[in-house]
This record gives sequence, C-alpha cells and structure tokens, in this order.
Amino acid sequence: MIYEVFMPALSSTMTEGKIVSWVKEPGDKVEKGETVVVVESDKADMDVESFYEGYLGAIVVPAGETTPVGEAIALIAETEAEIVTAQQQASGKAQAVSVETPGAIAETQPADTQPAALAAVAAPAVQNGGATIQNGRVVVSPRARKLAKELKVDLSTLRGSGPHGRIVAEDVEAAAGKPAVKASITPLPPPLAITPPVKPAFVAAAPAPAIAGQQVPLTTLQNAVVRNMVASLEVPTYHVGYTITTDNLDKLYKQVKSKGVTMTALLAKAVAVTLQKHPLLNASYLNQSLSHPAAINVAVAVAMDDGGLITPVLQNADQLDLYTLSRTWKDLVDRAKAKQLQPVEYNSGTFTLSNLGMFGVDRFDAILPPGTGAILAIGASIPTVVATDDGLLGIKRQMQVNLTCDHRVIYGAHAAAFLKDLAKLIDTNVQSLTL
Repeated sequence: MIYEVFMPALSSTMTEGKIVSWVKEPGDKVEKGETVVVVESDKADMDVESFYEGYLGAIVVPAGETTPVGEAIALIAETEAEIVTAQQQASGKAQAVSVETPGAIAETQPADTQPAALAAVAAPAVQNGGATIQNGRVVVSPRARKLAKELKVDLSTLRGSGPHGRIVAEDVEAAAGKPAVKASITPLPPPLAITPPVKPAFVAAAPAPAIAGQQVPLTTLQNAVVRNMVASLEVPTYHVGYTITTDNLDKLYKQVKSKGVTMTALLAKAVAVTLQKHPLLNASYLNQSLSHPAAINVAVAVAMDDGGLITPVLQNADQLDLYTLSRTWKDLVDRAKAKQLQPVEYNSGTFTLSNLGMFGVDRFDAILPPGTGAILAIGASIPTVVATDDGLLGIKRQMQVNLTCDHRVIYGAHAAAFLKDLAKLIDTNVQSLTL
C-alpha cells in the first residue's frame, strides 16, 4: 500500500506551506508519529509527524518549495518492496494513486473540518514537564534527532533546553559527552567572545537587499500579512484620536524598568484593565452577530527581522501582574523571532496594540487585523507646551494614540469613552498597574 502525506493545515488561516527541511530521506524507515518534515506555516516552523508506519518512498515537494494545503508532499510505502512503486508514482504525476488515508478528504474540505486523524498529524506541541510532548512523543529539532542517531543517544531520557522544552543539538551532545560528528553535521559558527545584547521587543524589519532589475518573492510570512491586509479592506473602519499625558507613566517606567518591566507590558496592562470596563472594545463581528470572547487577550505587533509582521498574544493580560506580564512578553518575542510560536500564541488576540513611538513617530493609523474589533496605534511621548490649570504655560510629556474600530461593532461614543478612561488611568492612576 502506498500512502500520500499531505501538506497539513497548521492553523485556521493557513492556505499553503513551505517545506523547510526533510528529516527523513527516501528509503528511511518511518514510524507512526515520527517527525518526517519541518513545515513553515504562516508564522512559525513546525514539526509534522507521520500518520503511517512504513518507508519514505518518495519526496514530491523538495525542501524550499511551497505547496497549497491538502496537496501531496511525499509518498510512504508500507513495505520496502513498494519503495520503487512509490518513486514511479511520484514521477508520474498524472497517474492515479491508490491511497488509503483519511487525509484524502483534505483536498475537498476546509482546514477547520478536516478529520481528527489528519489534524493529529500536525497538532501543535504542548508542554509537559521539562520537554515538549506532541502526540505522546518528545519534540526534537531535526538536527538533534539526526545527531542522536549518530551518537546513539536515547531521546526519551533527555530534558530539552530549547523553546518550550524542545530538545536541541546541544542537549544531545551534552548527553553523549562528546561533540557531534562533523562529517555529517553542518558545523556551527564559532562562538562569540561576548554575548550579544538582547534585542528590543519591537525590532524594525531588516530591509530586503536592493537587487537592481530583479523581483524578490515574498516570504510565507509576508504573504500571510498580505492576505490579512486585503481581508481588512472589507471591514468598515473609522479612526478616533486622543492625546494622553504620560508624565506619571514615564516616572513609573523608570521605577520598574530595572525589574525587567517593559513599556510594552505597561501599555498592554493599562489597555487590558481599561477593557474590563469596555467589553465592547474587546468584541468582534462574526456571522452577523457580536462575538464576546471569554478573555482579554492583548496582541502586540512585532516586526520580524526577515520581513513580515507577527502579533504575539498576551493572554488574560488583565489577570496577570505587571512583572509576570513582562516575563511572558519577553518569552513570546524571543520565540517569535525563532519562529517557535504555536498558532494560539499569535492568532488568539482580542485587541491589538501597534507601537511606533519608540521610533519617534508622533501619530499614525493602524490597519485593523481580521477577527478583531479594534487596534490602538501608539505614538511617541513628546515634551509639549500646554496650558496648566492655573492659566500658565507648562511642559508635559504627551503621546498621541489613534484607535481604529470596526463600525459594525463599536460606535464613536464607545471608542471615545474607552480612550477617555485609558487616558485617565495613565495620567492619574497609573500606579494601580503595579498592584
């Protein structure tokens, strides 16, 4: 029997995926539940496990290429004798393939209605203790898995030090007590003498190298952003601006900065607390109804170094204390840069922040992400000459914020009331954010 391995839908918005690397090579034995390929979804690299046991007969889509969800990317032969047959089927694309797999339905069904069996193939990893467990197996990087075979290291005995407990090559080398075999492993770059500084939470995307007379194709992440922005054109939006005095916010930031608190965490916490009083700002339009989520999940836009945009989500932001929120944010950004976020960590936001103030931008409009009701664009805090309460002139630090709203959900009065309460919290009661 020859089985087809399809490009899985790793998120509800994923329409195509890019093959990052093949963990297995044609002819290799494949166990059920074993990682065979690493796929780049919209915004993350994820291990994809085999639903079958047999031998990798042929690779239909090589590493580096992109294919739509539901398309065959490889063939698995049930026995060694069928490997040649699988290779013949792969080369003859026009030939009908006899496949016995619940995943075949994926070509005619949307991603959200795929059979549970296929969904289990690409189910996101969940943390269990020290290591990441996915479908009952420890999640291992492709390089670490290959290295473990060469050094004869039992992966089930290791505790991963990578993101979310993922076992990486260094864990395998440490367990073996000797360096990896250089003949079959790509050598690592020489270590730096000085640890590089941590990048800020919001890093400007590195511009693509200028290539005169050539077109540079968009990355998978950039294409995902394009689809989301085009979808946002169908939403009737409007903008409401507000000026917020930030003297007290700036003072508080100086007090807590040494404890690891970021300005992003302060702003996210302030917004989340204000959303408790204005649940309509946390709602969205869905199927001719208002969808009120059970939690306040604040998403914050982060530019990726290689292009594109991602919005890591601070889930239950109103319930977390300021210091936990800051630690969570740092972890999210680190894993976002490494493309290790799970889909729920970047697509579950109920309200979005976009902060360009750190670049000196005084005001801008933000485009509303699909599936949400509002996004707040935050400008720089700038010393401004203002009239004081006693009729004199003084200098206060002020920032311009601009709220983009879905008019099907939020009316102007609702947006104005939210911004008024947010400004009052930041200007007069910001110390309450530390409680």
